[in-house]
Amino acid sequence: MDERYKEALQGVSIKPLMRFCDERGYLLEVLRDDDELLERFGQTTFTITYPGVIKAFHWHRKQYDLWFMAIGEAQVVLHDLREDSPTYRRTQVIYAGEHKPLLIVIPPGVAHGYRVLGDKPAGLFYHTTRSYDPADPDEERISYDDPSIGFEW
Repeated sequence: MDERYKEALQGVSIKPLMRFCDERGYLLEVLRDDDELLERFGQTTFTITYPGVIKAFHWHRKQYDLWFMAIGEAQVVLHDLREDSPTYRRTQVIYAGEHKPLLIVIPPGVAHGYRVLGDKPAGLFYHTTRSYDPADPDEERISYDDPSIGFEW
């Protein structure tokens, strides 16, 4: 992996998730109130994305996103757009999914997207600190191949 993408962006948190396994399957605690990762609860959404699809990029001015890739595998790409951040214009790549269960906390001002890896769909749960308001959506879009980000998917 390109060394530029290993450094964590300021304000991005990653919580490794523990599996509690027995003969019936496993249990995975994703988000707890004592994690102190969610400043407030807005909503939880679930989406399925098909193999090879890239969903990128978008970012928020106000809300935090907390991502959990519950099904499949994905390459998650974050890019810091915050001019006052020490990691401004840096990119971070995270691999997450069934084989590497993580909760990824994405702060406002960090563009984010993902590409589904492998041959099965990926299922993403995302918790947000604000509910979606179609009259005033807190979502800005950037093309997946925007030259200002310059990420090679």
